[in-house]
Amino acid sequence: MSADRPTPTGPAAPELRLLEQRVYRGPNVWSYDPAIHLVVDLGVLEGYPSDTLPGFTDTLLELLPGIHDHTCSRGKRGGFVERLREGTWLGHVAEHVALQLQQEVGHDMRRGKTRMVKGRPGVYNVIYSFTDERVGLAAGELAVRLVNHLVRAEDGFDFHEALERFQLRAQRLSFGPSTAAIIEEAASRDIPWTRLNEHSLVQLGQGVHAQRIRATMTSRTSALAVDIAGDKNLTTRLLGSAGLPVPKAESVRTADAAVSAARRIGYPVVVKPLDGNHGRGVCLDLADEDAVRAAFPLAEAQSRRGVVQVESFITGRDYRCLIIGGRMAAIAERVPAHVVGDGEHTVTELVEIANSDPRRGIGHEKVLTRIVVDDAAIELVREQGYELDDVPKAEQTVRLVRTGNMSTGGISVDRTFDAHPENVEIAEEAARLIGLDVAGIDFICPDITAPVRETGGAICEVNAAPGFRMHTHPTVGEPQFIAKPVVDLLFPPGAPSRVPIVAVTGTNGKTTTSRMLAHIMKGLGRKVGMTSTDGIVIDERLVIKADASGPRSARMVLQNPRVDLAVMEVARGGILREGLGYDRNDVAVVTNIQPDHLGMRGINTLEQLAAVKAVVVEAVPRDGFAVLNADDPLVRAMRRRCSGSVVWFSLEPPQSAVRQFIDEQCRRGGRAVVLEPSDRGEMIVLRQGRRSMPLAWTHLLPSTFGGAARMNVANALAATGAAFALEAPLHDIRQGLRTFSTSYYQSPGRLNRIDVSNVEVFVDYCHNPPGMRMLGDFVESYVKQRQGSVEHRISRIGMVGAAGDRRDDDIRELGAIAAEHFDVLVVREDDNLRRRPAGEAARLVREGAEAAQRDGARCRHIETVLDEISAVRHALLLANPGDVTVLCVDQHAKVLAELEERSHLATAGSRSDEDNPGDPDLDVQELRTQAAAAASAEETEVRAAIETVSADSSEIDE
Repeated sequence: MSADRPTPTGPAAPELRLLEQRVYRGPNVWSYDPAIHLVVDLGVLEGYPSDTLPGFTDTLLELLPGIHDHTCSRGKRGGFVERLREGTWLGHVAEHVALQLQQEVGHDMRRGKTRMVKGRPGVYNVIYSFTDERVGLAAGELAVRLVNHLVRAEDGFDFHEALERFQLRAQRLSFGPSTAAIIEEAASRDIPWTRLNEHSLVQLGQGVHAQRIRATMTSRTSALAVDIAGDKNLTTRLLGSAGLPVPKAESVRTADAAVSAARRIGYPVVVKPLDGNHGRGVCLDLADEDAVRAAFPLAEAQSRRGVVQVESFITGRDYRCLIIGGRMAAIAERVPAHVVGDGEHTVTELVEIANSDPRRGIGHEKVLTRIVVDDAAIELVREQGYELDDVPKAEQTVRLVRTGNMSTGGISVDRTFDAHPENVEIAEEAARLIGLDVAGIDFICPDITAPVRETGGAICEVNAAPGFRMHTHPTVGEPQFIAKPVVDLLFPPGAPSRVPIVAVTGTNGKTTTSRMLAHIMKGLGRKVGMTSTDGIVIDERLVIKADASGPRSARMVLQNPRVDLAVMEVARGGILREGLGYDRNDVAVVTNIQPDHLGMRGINTLEQLAAVKAVVVEAVPRDGFAVLNADDPLVRAMRRRCSGSVVWFSLEPPQSAVRQFIDEQCRRGGRAVVLEPSDRGEMIVLRQGRRSMPLAWTHLLPSTFGGAARMNVANALAATGAAFALEAPLHDIRQGLRTFSTSYYQSPGRLNRIDVSNVEVFVDYCHNPPGMRMLGDFVESYVKQRQGSVEHRISRIGMVGAAGDRRDDDIRELGAIAAEHFDVLVVREDDNLRRRPAGEAARLVREGAEAAQRDGARCRHIETVLDEISAVRHALLLANPGDVTVLCVDQHAKVLAELEERSHLATAGSRSDEDNPGDPDLDVQELRTQAAAAASAEETEVRAAIETVSADSSEIDE
């Protein structure tokens, strides 16, 4: 690239613009790992790669020297620096800056990619990994701002100040070192984890196997034990009564009572809050009454109950013994924050030198915490004979904090293997007495290597939820991997942590396949959690009614403590919006890839749609299965993306090319679910290797209506393949298919049949052209079955509608296909117009139907009734007894309620007719005419109301 290109300057100089942010919380179209997705617009900066911007690379490396370690595509340290000097686009630079900013706060993120958006020059997709999504998003925003600043200096922008604010925010949002250590250990064992709040509440495992932690408190931690440990007076009395060495102590509420207690105990004493933590409000080595009075308000301010503990001052070193599961896991000596004089620098300068240690950071973000010089520190320095501006002698130690807590700038020295066995035994006994599974026992004694009973030491405190940082990252000594015994407590070796997950995707058939599979597995006694477009179902109970086919619903199911098997319907929109709601699925089912939702979110072709759906196949582990529709070439091609095994299913006859392909796969040991025709019908057959196992006749399955519903035959094959992959016994699979029907209670909105005044009504959620074609084929087969048993011709009445967010041609195609299969069409419209004007979607459906009508389609009459319930009533009005009416609905619950009501009224009316035979005033034809007039008037009112609402909306928009 040329280095002679001018730098963008002037008042109109462009900048990198952040157009969109998205968080993928699971496998997605860009990566298998969770990732942040930014869409950035370079504008004219597309013409200014990094090598054309004087000083850009050098300044960036000066501000973020860690970028020297980035390998980029070169696969070696410094690879990205080479790309910078050769010239790379600024979207790519923003990706690496975002990764490095996360590195600056201890999040070891290294993976990312930057790709241009097709058809939009200068617009890039920037994808990079993250640990905490809020930190990741903030890193992306700061990265864009820094790149712009390097291109053209931004007034008032101080990167170092912005970086410190970013670090403070990261420290506030990120996990503390204790929680992070446990999560890291769990992840190393392939135990999934989920953050449940903005702090440290985390779920480890899934469903029935889930355990929870909050910092170092676990699901096994007794609330009673925590309360006892929080009451220092009660803790001291319990330990003392068991013969363990403890200081003398009393609890008080006033300064006078504290002085009296100190006299009884004997000076020197310690004054501290009864229920404090992190050493706040602790005042040590108080030698007289004035010191006690001065210390009391400090301790009282840190006590939630306003109670202060006065106890005897034990001299010696401060040791923390960590007990996990009743066994000693680690011991650390805690040294209070201090500086050591060199004869040259003042106390203030020595503190600054200590804080310049790269290991020190803000709060818990790094191994050590920065030392803060506050009023208490100044007072302590004066007690030692110094002022902050004084220069201590060489090797002279100046203490800055009285207690040895890491959070106040202290350091730790590992003493795990130095402790005397008797001291270890005392610490373990103390944890058992209090009842804590994870406990921090604080010893004060001259030397941990000698028995405390002989040296005069004592247990001064027992801590629930003790911090791990001093053990995992000691300042001196070897780190102890103490997260392991904590995870062992929650998940003993060999214990499961995951529930099997089945992901079902495709264009049509997802919901029915999911319900079939859940029904089969319920028969095995499994507690199935299922997500679908109708809601979240836990053990056959609908707990949330909504479109729940996205990742958030999946996470809700995996958090439910009753679920031992998850069946997830996975929609295209959820994958594009957030990725999957989990890290992998044991079984992936892909029913078909058909033209629906095209033209939305950048998905314009079937191949692009297939790539989105294939995410669930890519999320299959090596020991998992993908259940794929061999009849669909796009689904068949997904086998190349599967790390596990494949179970094929097919409706094709044995002599077809697809079946020959399946035969070849089975000869190699593969699995398949196919149909074998005979004189008696079609048999569902399971094949594994050279074995064939007959399962069930398709015409005997209730969901297939004698085999006429071919879409449900395909769904039964897919559900069978998934159940087979889950190792369900053949008898239970067979029983599940035989007892699954399309009743409203088992499969609401999917081919539900109801009789209304001797009219056979089917209610279905069909909403796209491929689905309409399958539904039409069902109507053809079903009417053909019935026609032989009746004398009159069976008419077919259809009510159809289309979602407004589909393409115009797709909506017209739906109407055209419907016209091929129905004698009469009633065109309706969804309640949610999806940004179309009222009546437009219905008009497009009608245009398609009328075009097909002119080309000789079956349909002879078309009417438009926009309101769904009014359209249902009108369609029933047009049907004669014995006819078949198919209602393609949007709100199936409301429609079924209407049908049930009409069925009930018809039954009641029939009984009334029997009571009053030959009523001369009853004119059925007149009633029919009146009903038609009423329906027409109601349609007019609804249309006027919709137009009024549409007009009001237009005024608001304007």
